[in-house]
Amino acid sequence: MHALAVDIPLFAFHLEQCDPKRCTSKKLARFRLIALYPRAHQVPRGAVVLHPEAGVALSRADRGNAETHGLGVIDVSWKRGVFPSLPDRRARALPYLLAANPVNYGKPLILSSVEALAAALYIFDRADHARRLLGKFAWGGQFLLLNREPLEAYRAARTGAEVVEAQKEFV
Repeated sequence: MHALAVDIPLFAFHLEQCDPKRCTSKKLARFRLIALYPRAHQVPRGAVVLHPEAGVALSRADRGNAETHGLGVIDVSWKRGVFPSLPDRRARALPYLLAANPVNYGKPLILSSVEALAAALYIFDRADHARRLLGKFAWGGQFLLLNREPLEAYRAARTGAEVVEAQKEFV
């Protein structure tokens, strides 16, 4: 018999740029599923931070670090397009996925914070945790349906390089 996996601590470095009524990070925080950090120094050192401009793709190899130090997103407006860097954190980019949220439905790589966190959890083989987050949104289940094949391929990849190779099939 194996021990149950403990949830990975989740957070958002939240810069208050989005519409509060549509902000997926704030909704997750209301359910106490993630922590919100308004200042960079509050983000845990060594944490895995999803960053669209990172030079390394997220993979299963990052799971241990996320379990120990946390997994987070930078919650900024995509319209402003400025994602701050966070020194002493492991910046990782998500591979090619399609958004399912109502604002950006079907657009590649423009994910809401909950979609980004759920994708990372799925890649880390934590599908139940991903479903729990997405379950707070009427459209949440659609994200996993829309991206089922790529998420399975990314979950099977062991390294960031293998994830990059796998995404070529979906771009």
